[in-house]
Amino acid sequence: MSKLGKLFKGGGSSKSRAAPSPQEALARLRETEEMLSKKQEYLENRIQRELTLAKKHGTQNKRAALQALKRKKRLEKQLTQIDGTLSTIEFQREALENSHTNTEVLRNMGFAAKAMKAVHENMDLNKIDDLMQEITEQQDIAQEISEAFSQRVGFGDDFDEDELMAELEELEQEELNKKMTNIRLPNVPSSSLPAQPDRMPGRMAGTSPAAHRSRAGYVIKRDYTSFPPGGTLSSSERRRLGVC
Repeated sequence: MSKLGKLFKGGGSSKSRAAPSPQEALARLRETEEMLSKKQEYLENRIQRELTLAKKHGTQNKRAALQALKRKKRLEKQLTQIDGTLSTIEFQREALENSHTNTEVLRNMGFAAKAMKAVHENMDLNKIDDLMQEITEQQDIAQEISEAFSQRVGFGDDFDEDELMAELEELEQEELNKKMTNIRLPNVPSSSLPAQPDRMPGRMAGTSPAAHRSRAGYVIKRDYTSFPPGGTLSSSERRRLGVC
């Protein structure tokens, strides 16, 4: 048996001692992690001092420099061991936290299952089926009552639609005849309309009445024989006729 086994077994059997709670174990693991972290920081400072001392002695005191390097190596070995221990403790702490969480989840699920069982103890499936059937029947009855209330009840409303439409058309025609009787047409005028003044064709705005009459008379008569043989008028004739 190894010394480590004797150490853990020497305190008595596992049955005689109560197992620690997960909270207590987690608290001790965190304390151990904090202690090792402080020691790790201390070893790093010691290693830095030994390295500085070895550089200081250098070639002047090789023996002191070698001793400083040896101490540095031992400290580095301890630091490596502490790093491994911290990793193991961290892994163990995470596993314990997960186990504790799973235990709490399982306990709560057990409580919920017991509560559901207690609730279902007072329930009978046959009673539930009867209750649901009764609810369905009552809903059908309520629907029938609502439909009965919403139906139109006729009290002597059976009339012929064609007869009603014919009577309506007679009333509309009678109202139209009354409106036509009240319409008054305008009287026919007794006096004769004034004669329309003669309008001479070819009259343009901007010409004098005398010149227009001269041109109108000349053109209307179309006395082409009065033109000279060349087909043109002299300046005096143009002035007389008012032709530019």
